[in-house]
Amino acid sequence: MEAKAMSRWVRVSYDKTRLLTREIQGKKVDEALKFTRFAKTKSAKPVRKCLESAIANAEENYDMDVETLYVKEARVDKGPFLKRVVPNSRGRADLQKKRTSHIMIVVSDEIPGKKKSTTTKKGEADQSAAS
Repeated sequence: MEAKAMSRWVRVSYDKTRLLTREIQGKKVDEALKFTRFAKTKSAKPVRKCLESAIANAEENYDMDVETLYVKEARVDKGPFLKRVVPNSRGRADLQKKRTSHIMIVVSDEIPGKKKSTTTKKGEADQSAAS
């Protein structure tokens, strides 16, 4: 089972936010919360709030146990950027782009990296090949 949370139009750069979300992906939820609490980036607070929201969604909506949750996916997409005009030398004007990002975090109670096998047992494969 999995639960997700999204934070949209967050006023932090998506490149800087991706560095943090790559670190928490695949970790247990309590480790990811500790990581976001002590990270010294501007993006740590919005990522932490989104992660806490995903945990609350899992607990309230799907009755999942918090101790068994992992961060299955942590994705940051580009949002629209705000265009601002900044004065420059010699009467010129420059365009400054204030970037935004959309953060999506998916938590799951399944162990990451463990896939369900669809292959048959070795003895069954040998018998079908001999027939």
